[in-house]
Amino acid sequence: MDVQAGLFYVFSAVLLFAAFRVITARNPVHAVLFLVLSFFQAAMIWMLLKAEFLSITLVLVYVGAVMVLFLFVVMMMDINVDSVRQGFWRHFPLAALVGSLIALQMAAVLMGGFGSSDAVPPLAVSGQSGLPTSNTRELGILLYSEYVYPLQIAAAILLVAMIAAIALTLRKRKDSKFVSPSDQVRVKSADRMTVLKMAATRVETAAIDVAADSAEKKS
Repeated sequence: MDVQAGLFYVFSAVLLFAAFRVITARNPVHAVLFLVLSFFQAAMIWMLLKAEFLSITLVLVYVGAVMVLFLFVVMMMDINVDSVRQGFWRHFPLAALVGSLIALQMAAVLMGGFGSSDAVPPLAVSGQSGLPTSNTRELGILLYSEYVYPLQIAAAILLVAMIAAIALTLRKRKDSKFVSPSDQVRVKSADRMTVLKMAATRVETAAIDVAADSAEKKS
């Protein structure tokens, strides 16, 4: 067994352990962290298979963006784990059925792929630069030549979604206290505190004593 095969078994073992801990961890934060670990191990396996673009994309997109967002959401929501566990056994048969169906489909696809004996041709040498081609370079050439219009449509859809998210976040709500930053910058010291002159609400002590003495004399 060579070094590549040994690393594959190590990464696969850690991946299976992390995936198992994702569904068995009692703390949601621990489950998210184990999911991050499983993504890292899958990225390393793709790197061994010389799919460096998919490996880096998995780390940057899922680990660097999506899972960090999930982690912050889980930590800020303060989920009550006890209430979540109440319906576990009620939904377990449906979850087991869906999981078994997914496992059978993946097994059918993987066994069919492993049974083929067609060897993958080695990467050719580029005629222009004389350097060996890579998966990232070939994917970029294909993406920006034959699929340039679908790429632009996807970019436009993502841009519209980003603008819509910003617009929904910055809209004025009745229950929110919003202060304009420009008004805060232009504020002066005289505007921060106002001194009001109000009439006295308490009678002086001397007047109270005089009124008390006069009342005693009359009595």
